Amino acid sequence: MPHATLRVWDEERCAHAHAATLRLLAEVGVELKGDEARALCAAHGARLDGTRACFPAAMVDAALDSAPRRFTVLPRGGATAPLELAQGATFFGTGPDCLYVRDVRSGERRRARLDDVRAAAALAERLPHLDFVMSMGLPEDAPPTRVDLAQLAVMLGATRKPVVVSSPFGGESLAVMQEMAAAAGERDSLLCLAMSSPPLQLDPVACDKIVACARLGVPLVLAGSVSAGSGGPASLAACISVVNAEMLAGLVLHQLAAPGAPFVCGAGVGVLNMRTAIDPYNSPGVFLANQAQLDLIAHYGLPSWSYAGHSDSKLLDEQWSLELAVSTLLGALSRATLLHDVGYLESGLQGALEGMVLGDEIAGYARALLAELPSGDEDFAFGEVAAVGPGGDHLGRRLTRERHRLFWQPELIDQASHERWSAAGGRTLLERVRERLAELQSTEPAFALDDAVSRALAGLAKGRR
Repeated sequence: MPHATLRVWDEERCAHAHAATLRLLAEVGVELKGDEARALCAAHGARLDGTRACFPAAMVDAALDSAPRRFTVLPRGGATAPLELAQGATFFGTGPDCLYVRDVRSGERRRARLDDVRAAAALAERLPHLDFVMSMGLPEDAPPTRVDLAQLAVMLGATRKPVVVSSPFGGESLAVMQEMAAAAGERDSLLCLAMSSPPLQLDPVACDKIVACARLGVPLVLAGSVSAGSGGPASLAACISVVNAEMLAGLVLHQLAAPGAPFVCGAGVGVLNMRTAIDPYNSPGVFLANQAQLDLIAHYGLPSWSYAGHSDSKLLDEQWSLELAVSTLLGALSRATLLHDVGYLESGLQGALEGMVLGDEIAGYARALLAELPSGDEDFAFGEVAAVGPGGDHLGRRLTRERHRLFWQPELIDQASHERWSAAGGRTLLERVRERLAELQSTEPAFALDDAVSRALAGLAKGRR
């Protein structure tokens, strides 16, 4: 069925990029900072030079053949459908670990706290176009050695949607998090994000999480962050090959640990702004390079991970709404499987609940844009056109009555006449977003865990098993 999409690289160019990646992996290699990771790769044909592993093409091909093209992540109840992760499906979600939040009451930028993680998860539970949840804050009031467990405990108490965890620790912490998800109702409701350390490195935590995810059966999202001009060459194609080499090295390790374990391949190319020394989220080069890498991931047939719903603005202004809309629509058109960071400000340093609310609206818009457009004989409705004829209208027709609600209608974006808009108060978009947020937060929570489960989660988060 015909549908809207973006594409930068065709199959021939993807094959060329894959060949460039294989050369990097075979001749330059990737630093594997984990002892077990190096031993496992060496035992299956990788060539070690100290901590660096070089991978023959046959190892990479075997890992690509082993990785599943489709798998399911479950919610913990509620109306949310399972996430069927595969090429062609697209899901939206929030992002992890912002140092700062935009305070809803004061409007000030401040450090994130556990209550902010809870508020973001509870809001995501109510927003229909957000399909998965991340922490949105790195809370300053959580114990540093158990911050990931503290985050997960409050998220599990506020939402039933699948959670993507992001932890600064390795596999032992992940095993506890899986136990916490099981206590909250569904063991298989977690995914785990791990990051490479560009260029061409997987640090000890990443290596440990890759192996642990495979063995525990927790779907792994592996993402890179190579930046053109700093961590990578000042060439987008070269950066794509570098981040792709990191992803494929991680995939090899992951599939050696447990063949067939679920894996999501992340896009992650940045373009350093040499004037500001900031890696902006909304540079055209970022969108272009990530789209090309997503084309390459589609060439492999793997589920993918990319970005949507974010802004480089420092506050909720015109730049914020512009960039949020642009990034959401380009993310949707990329056809990436999981689109994260809805609600981000300040190039990933700040989160805003208002951004989640507007992001949900634009995600709904994007879903309507992604819909398949059928073009069979019945879709051209010749009988309807002929029955009305030249100069007529279709307002009173049965087909209009039956189908007009199928077209997308906004809740926050204004499409009224000036008179109706003025009579309703002449509110700005930001005012409407804030009213909607206040409305959502003023109602009773969508659900609550029973006291026994809450106590069990709190105990697990504090290290009591």
